[in-house]
Amino acid sequence: MIQVYELLIEPIAHQQRKQLPGHIRQRVKRAIDDLEIEPRPHYSKQLDISRFDVPVDVELRRIRLDKWRLIYAVNDIEKWIWIWGVRKRPPYDYEDLTELTQSL
Repeated sequence: MIQVYELLIEPIAHQQRKQLPGHIRQRVKRAIDDLEIEPRPHYSKQLDISRFDVPVDVELRRIRLDKWRLIYAVNDIEKWIWIWGVRKRPPYDYEDLTELTQSL
């Protein structure tokens, strides 16, 4: 049986997605749609959260799409995925993770 996760998307993530180049916008949309069924695709990477105050049941991840990063959190107990944003790297260096994790 397929477990579907609830998908939560920050309003800023919607705004950022609309401003992306067309081909990246489509890839981001597909990646987000796929997360509902597979929250940890093989091309995603777990982020180091050792310096943040994050609940033990929450995992921070990112998906790399060319120069862009889709930043999100996964909670397996409550079955949700929280999309925080789409950032361009460089210059993005995950400096806002402290702020993002405070909302957990």
